[in-house]
Amino acid sequence: MHGLTALELARIQFGFTVSFHILFPAITIGLACFLAFLEARWLYTQDTVYRTLYQFWIKIFALNFGMGVVSGLVMAYEFGTNWSGFSQFAGGVTGPLLTYEVLTAFFLEAGFLGVMLFGWNRVGPGLHFFATVMVALGTMISSTWILASNSWMHTPAGYVIVAGKVVPTDWLEVIFNPSFPYRLTHMVIAALLSTALFVAAASAWQLLHDRAVPAARKMLSMALWMVLIAAPIQAVVGDAHGLNTLEHQPAKIAAMEGHWNTAGKDDKGGFPLIVFGIPDMEREETRYAIEIPRLGSLILTHSLDGQIRGLKDFPREDRPNATVLFFTFRAMVGLGVAMILFGLLGWVLRRNGVLYRSRAFLRLAVLMGPAGLIALLAGWMTTEIGRQPWVVYGLLRTHDAVSAHAAGPVALSLALFVVIYFVCFGVGIRYMLKLASAGPAPDAHPHDEPSYGPGSVVPAAIAAASAPHAMARHGRRES
Repeated sequence: MHGLTALELARIQFGFTVSFHILFPAITIGLACFLAFLEARWLYTQDTVYRTLYQFWIKIFALNFGMGVVSGLVMAYEFGTNWSGFSQFAGGVTGPLLTYEVLTAFFLEAGFLGVMLFGWNRVGPGLHFFATVMVALGTMISSTWILASNSWMHTPAGYVIVAGKVVPTDWLEVIFNPSFPYRLTHMVIAALLSTALFVAAASAWQLLHDRAVPAARKMLSMALWMVLIAAPIQAVVGDAHGLNTLEHQPAKIAAMEGHWNTAGKDDKGGFPLIVFGIPDMEREETRYAIEIPRLGSLILTHSLDGQIRGLKDFPREDRPNATVLFFTFRAMVGLGVAMILFGLLGWVLRRNGVLYRSRAFLRLAVLMGPAGLIALLAGWMTTEIGRQPWVVYGLLRTHDAVSAHAAGPVALSLALFVVIYFVCFGVGIRYMLKLASAGPAPDAHPHDEPSYGPGSVVPAAIAAASAPHAMARHGRRES
């Protein structure tokens, strides 16, 4: 950390903590919806395998939920300690949005989470299903408010600036800002895809080891249907999101594509898609570029002679880091294509009647398990690094948002976070993977309560969920 400024260390610290945290809400959203579907199927068919699967996945949901709460608490404090300039400038918008999230999603989840986790034999099946649906709805409402806040930071609307502070003038414009619908849809589908791939990997692992075979087959089937349907939809949503970004943040698009010179209608044939290269911020060029003529125009503008502005059209101080964005964007897109192909392969094997017997495909499913979360992280990095050098795009620069700290204290806290996160959450993630790989107990009775076992960390995770949960919510947005 020698030589890094307090601003650079604060950015690294927030990036590290939010990268850990964002994984847990994504799985929470997906698993909550999956649990609601499982219980609905149980009530409709009375097939005990669905209730067995519910009781299996609710343990993982509880653990993941608790880790999400705990990891989010840290970022609530970071806004005050490391980013006080941002809070002072934009608190008039972000503060109420996060309050709305607490008053809606938090109270909804808090009111029904206990019934969902411990109410199998204590309330009727209809009420229990209602509680599960309310928790799933709460995760969606939470995502809505958090993404509204984050999207406003990218495409601010409905405000005036008075005495150096943002004052909202139209809350509908603030909430439904130009990028909000695209970001919300993209994030929710990413959460569902990440969860589906996680479920598919767990079930494939169980089938490879001959564990809970009927339940594992059911899990794999449902997960693959989700991947087959959601992955192509995500590609369409991503394309629409890209067009929106081109309109409102053209420098980000230029950096993602590694284009330095404005090209398009004045150049016959439009501009190419750079498949591979190394953008050089100092030399203002993309070295070793491998290009496909006209494809860049077709993808970005839906026209063979469309135009985008090159990075040289923007002042140096307004350019995001093209070297990073070029590769994070391609990692996200590449994994997205892999998900589409994975879903199609599963569909072909299903039609041929060999889906559950193909050990090669089951191994591939295990390997694809983390693909959704990796793509989500790559997409988040593309979005947030691409907003730089702004915290609130066009209004507040990052160096004006950071608190007036020396580099030493920030470096010390960052080092402590790295050690504590890898120890604490490493243990939690390891235990969660152990639960997922074990599969449902073969002798599980459909009317048993979930059994967490002596010494389990799940009760501790659930207890953490009763902590100041509202504060944790602040950490689910990006600085």
